[in-house]
Amino acid sequence: MEARLQKWGNSVGIRIPSNIIKSLNLKINDVLELETEDKKIIITKSVKKTISLEERFKAYNGKNLAKDFEWDEPQGREIW
Repeated sequence: MEARLQKWGNSVGIRIPSNIIKSLNLKINDVLELETEDKKIIITKSVKKTISLEERFKAYNGKNLAKDFEWDEPQGREIW
């Protein structure tokens, strides 16, 4: 299958036929990874790695990342 590079605004784009989009279960706004290898362009769907809560706790280094802040004066009808 052939495709043609076309100018789109300040960029260059290529249209992916709908049968390829459907077969790979791609959707509008999916993030794709682009790589080159031996004069080839390799496009793969980016997979977001999910991190479990247990993994997050293991990676936690004990520092409190919250920054100091002050409560300002009320701007409306807030009750303090």
